[in-house]
Amino acid sequence: MSKKAPLVLVDGSSYLYRAFHAMPRLTSTKGQETGAVRGVISMLRRMEKDFPDSPVAVIFDAKGKTFRDEIYAEYKANRPPMPDELRSQIEPIHSIIKAMGVPLIIIDGVEADDVIGTLAGQAIEQGIEVVVSTGDKDMAQLVNSHVTLVNTMNDTTMDPQGVQDKFGIPPELIIDFLALMGDKVDNIPGVPGVGEKTALGLLQGLGSLDTIYDNLDKIKGLSFRGAKTMAKKLEDNKDNAYLSYELATIKTDVALEVGLSDIKHPEPDQAQLLELFKEYEFKSWVSELEKASDGPVAEAEPEIEKDYQIILDAEALDTWLEKLTAAELFAFDTETTSLNYMQAEIVGVSFAVQVGEAAYVPCGHDYLGAPAQISRDELLQKLKPLLEDPSVKKVGQNLKYDRNVLRNYDITLQGIEYDTMLESYVLNSVATRHDMDSLAEFYLNKKTIHFEDIAGKGVKQLTFNQIELDKAGPYAAEDADITLQLHNTLWPKLSAESSLQSVVETIEVPLVSVLSDIERTGALVDVSQLNKQSDEIAKRLGEIEQEAYGLAGEEFNLASPKQLGQILFEKLEIPALKKTKTGTPSTAEDVLQELALDYPLPKVILEYRGLAKLKSTYTDKLPLMVDAASGRIHTSYHQAVAATGRLSSSDPNLQNIPIRTSEGRRIRKAFIAPKGYKVVAADYSQIELRIMAHLSGDQGLLSAFQNDLDVHKATAAEVFGVEVDNVSSDQRRSAKAINFGLIYGMSAFGLSRQLNIARGDAQGYIDKYFERYPGVAEFMDEIRASAAEKGYVETLMGRRLYLPEINSKNGMRRQAAERTAINAPMQGSAADIIKTAMIQVHSWLADSELDARIIMQVHDELVLEVEASVVDGVKQKLCDLMSQALDLRVPLLVEAGVGDSWDEAH
Repeated sequence: MSKKAPLVLVDGSSYLYRAFHAMPRLTSTKGQETGAVRGVISMLRRMEKDFPDSPVAVIFDAKGKTFRDEIYAEYKANRPPMPDELRSQIEPIHSIIKAMGVPLIIIDGVEADDVIGTLAGQAIEQGIEVVVSTGDKDMAQLVNSHVTLVNTMNDTTMDPQGVQDKFGIPPELIIDFLALMGDKVDNIPGVPGVGEKTALGLLQGLGSLDTIYDNLDKIKGLSFRGAKTMAKKLEDNKDNAYLSYELATIKTDVALEVGLSDIKHPEPDQAQLLELFKEYEFKSWVSELEKASDGPVAEAEPEIEKDYQIILDAEALDTWLEKLTAAELFAFDTETTSLNYMQAEIVGVSFAVQVGEAAYVPCGHDYLGAPAQISRDELLQKLKPLLEDPSVKKVGQNLKYDRNVLRNYDITLQGIEYDTMLESYVLNSVATRHDMDSLAEFYLNKKTIHFEDIAGKGVKQLTFNQIELDKAGPYAAEDADITLQLHNTLWPKLSAESSLQSVVETIEVPLVSVLSDIERTGALVDVSQLNKQSDEIAKRLGEIEQEAYGLAGEEFNLASPKQLGQILFEKLEIPALKKTKTGTPSTAEDVLQELALDYPLPKVILEYRGLAKLKSTYTDKLPLMVDAASGRIHTSYHQAVAATGRLSSSDPNLQNIPIRTSEGRRIRKAFIAPKGYKVVAADYSQIELRIMAHLSGDQGLLSAFQNDLDVHKATAAEVFGVEVDNVSSDQRRSAKAINFGLIYGMSAFGLSRQLNIARGDAQGYIDKYFERYPGVAEFMDEIRASAAEKGYVETLMGRRLYLPEINSKNGMRRQAAERTAINAPMQGSAADIIKTAMIQVHSWLADSELDARIIMQVHDELVLEVEASVVDGVKQKLCDLMSQALDLRVPLLVEAGVGDSWDEAH
């Protein structure tokens, strides 16, 4: 093959929907939707940068029917029509691509995949390597030693080994894989009862579709679930399988009017491109084009001249303090010695009052003594009145960290008006990561100075106090400047959507100070109790090892998946249920849980793993995390990580302490109240089910909650057709699994595994549930349809969750997005409710001056530390405030307990 630049074929149709759903909604001042335009063109510009010498073509699907519709009339019959907001962006995308000098290919009667497959084949024949830029994993069938898939939206590349790693099969079996599974989005029938695991089991066990049908008698000997009855299903559906194979096969012999000679390195029409970028208001691209051509800089986005100052004396600092005081808003940032807010020391501060104008004030660089830098005490003494003034508005990027660090110096940061991390998170939680460098690249198209650029990497990385001023100054000043620029870009997008603006202003920004106070307060733990538990677990782990050796007939490393696999599947000849991407039998937890129903060793291994993880993650680690100064553990809560709006925590992760085992619950016993205090824990009862009742308006569910019935018993009575008083414990357990399973989008297969019943019986339970609660079924159908149309779902308070895969051609990805669409409004609403409650409880405690404080938030639970004499009053008020956080059609029930430890109170 030639070493010249590869041919780049861009699957425009694949990126169209993904860009539409992944990008935040953007509109020009004329009301033209531009989010998908921005996404597709960004992707194309990225490909041009990555392959600067390559010929490029973009291929889109044609309107109307294709040859596949002639083969199978129901092909793609279930697809929803293109949303109007996306349809209006097709012409702008096509116009810009043409102006970029890139051939735009649309062939009637076939799909973009077929055109790409044909061009790729022609290129290979002429000795040209091919890169296909696509987000469509069905294209993996085209991959070979000369064709590579690239996805610029998630920076992944797929060669033959990549296909094997991703799917568990080589590229030449992808069509067979699709033929067996089918595809609901494209309405390819496949073989009923064959999902991903079964298809992989067949292909890995026997080979291609032809080989499978030539060896139906051998299927019963394969190790996947349902192998014994699969031959009959395949035999009964052979026509469907081969029809699906034909539908899934990408054509490589399409008659093309455009040949390879017509696809050249792009030569843009700069004038036309500039005009289009101006029309659709892509300001940074306009500026970039004009700068490159030495033309006038667009008035809408002038070239920013940077005026970054390093302040080394009191006079210059006083001048800047006057600017900050007079400014309507200023950006603020601290530079410190550590990410641990309890131990971090301030090295300097930076601020910006307008775009391009920022300053850095060093006060703790090791190599600078007085008078080469202002002393930390003098700097903070001068800043304190300004930072503590609530009327002086500040914006920052993750200001909770800065607030925590300032508390080390007896400064309580007030006037937190905006936070760019939270603005981005509320605008679109899944569009990008929410750190400043990622946001600058995504929203401003700017590459910032990264910390590693000035501090180095790895063990030799410098802390900020060791970095020289000529590097530290521009980095720190840029932080403040970019933060201001991000706010100026993000806030207009948020304020254009009143519900999103409200989420920022009434929930996320007020929560910053609340979480900061909770983090700084910390939680008291009994170290001796944890050490004792660690010793006991270590002893039990030794006993389990001996038990496992006895069952295995030899000693082996219980923590080694490879050695465990050899014992289970080779020596003991236990059937493998699932294989890893490398083709070896899996020893993952879900596999062991299933095997543990029939074999003793997997059950023992599960106990070993659970205890070993508990020991390493909690009983060994928590004592080491106690802060020397406070004597407490201080976690970090994260507002901009979980896509649904839920808080997460780290160092330590309080959300994941297991409570289903006695050893897990013992961890909570170690979280104790100081002498003279009690722990009060208040928890929302079945909050997501109550939100489901409110959202769906189902009369059966509403009635159960409004009448304070045991909702699981009520469901069991409906599903099993018995009186409530006659519901058995097993029936209630099943109903509970159904109630919670369905709001997480659980299938009949999942429910059958959880309840250890036949899949048909599980489906019967689900059918009966929807028959008795028709409002829930209707709500689920409506939310799926709405999500597919809009690309997002909303919480009760207006928070949005975008679902980039909701219209994916990949059935598994789309179904996962549909499950998220059903659950996210409930999980997100629950998150909004407890955040609102935290703000109200925190405010009440501050105003009341009672000796009580919030010390933890875990899932749907608030944990307080309360002086013993006021426990009863605090407990009652806490329950009242939490239950009134949002007005629903059913009561928000809050259950609270009191004890000397978290475990006793919960």
